Amino acid sequence: MIPPGILISAPASGTGKTTVTLGLLAAFRAQGLIVQPFKSGPDYIDPAFHAAAAGRVSVNLDSWAMSAARLQNLALQAHGADLVIAEGSMGLFDGVAQAGEAGNGASADVAAMMGWPVIVVLDVSGQAQTAAAVAYGMAQFRKGLNVAGVILNKVASPRHEALIRVGMEAAGLTVLGALPRKAEITLPERHLGLVQAEELPRLEAILTEAAAFVTAHCDLEAIRAVASMTEGQAGQVTATPAPGERIALARDQAFSFIYPHLLADWRAQGATILPFSPLADEAPDPSATVCWLPGGYPELHAGQLSARAGFREGLAAFAQTRPVHGECGGYMALGQGLIAADGTHHRMAGLLGLETSFAKRRMHLGYRLARPHRPLPGMEQARGLRGHEFHYATILSQPDTPLAHVTDANGQEVAETGSYRDGADGGCISGTFFHLIAESSLLDGPQA
Repeated sequence: MIPPGILISAPASGTGKTTVTLGLLAAFRAQGLIVQPFKSGPDYIDPAFHAAAAGRVSVNLDSWAMSAARLQNLALQAHGADLVIAEGSMGLFDGVAQAGEAGNGASADVAAMMGWPVIVVLDVSGQAQTAAAVAYGMAQFRKGLNVAGVILNKVASPRHEALIRVGMEAAGLTVLGALPRKAEITLPERHLGLVQAEELPRLEAILTEAAAFVTAHCDLEAIRAVASMTEGQAGQVTATPAPGERIALARDQAFSFIYPHLLADWRAQGATILPFSPLADEAPDPSATVCWLPGGYPELHAGQLSARAGFREGLAAFAQTRPVHGECGGYMALGQGLIAADGTHHRMAGLLGLETSFAKRRMHLGYRLARPHRPLPGMEQARGLRGHEFHYATILSQPDTPLAHVTDANGQEVAETGSYRDGADGGCISGTFFHLIAESSLLDGPQA
């Protein structure tokens, strides 16, 4: 049985979902409740803030990349909690045009599948009763979805709030909170979203302020009362194969983007995770059987990485005999060089021929379906992999053998195929720009 839950969503990004979610997590935790956070969609940064606020790992739920059974099994990780609070991504119904494993990636898919009522956060700046029309449209748009109420954000004055409440009452919608403008708890952002939780020295103070703010302006008792119990049960799922028995995992501020469910899968199969820090000039553990470099922000630490000769030399020696794989930022770090936003060229590990640039910025964003030409470490049986790509790097050169045939969610080929190169004595160096989420079970046609 999954504890009672709610999903926090909105009409669009930038309305205050994350601030409200963090405030609720911290506020209910302060009341002594055990709260399990989840995040709908592919995201690394919000879940790190969730974990800091709730004291429990936040798990991603993605209807495009994950099967229904997989989603149910991940939701069961809330066992032992008093309350589930899931945060949506973008707008409530925003997803891709073509469905994937269990839906099109919209937060509404997760809410409907889990039976979690939706609380809509509305940025009411510059409007009054019209906010009710927006919320009413969201409540009626999809049958079987329960929009339990709204939380108003950026309310300008008591008179402004009163006008909005008139509209909500007419629309039959419950106002569960009204938050005045308060810039002090706004979380800083950068080009890929929020600054990472571990980079904020005031994080604990921010979470305390968010909890106090939400407690003062939201009806916590009513919010908890609308949460709905889910009849979840474990189904038969295929865990993502571990890339090796002993996994050297790069882990620091430059390499921090890896999904908790993947680590849980690997550990459940008996794999040992051996973290190391390239920024601290550490090399992969010599006892490891494979090395994995996750994504992150290598461009922000390119000068440091370029100067870490111990890391580069240790990684090169490791790659001679064992597999090394990098995702996005990890892929860039395996290449010949990286040009930072200011035009400075920084030497990278040089294990692949990849050259990338942030001086020529171009956003790459979206789901990816990959059919590997060369399997990723440990995934020899995987015909297809589902993931997502989100970066601003431009490829200047990608001369090595393409790793996979990669398409977007609409089936259109993308140029970021990843690449690989064989080591001298049985090793293999590979990398992709997409972040792995799960294996695909719905491939159409033969492998390309």
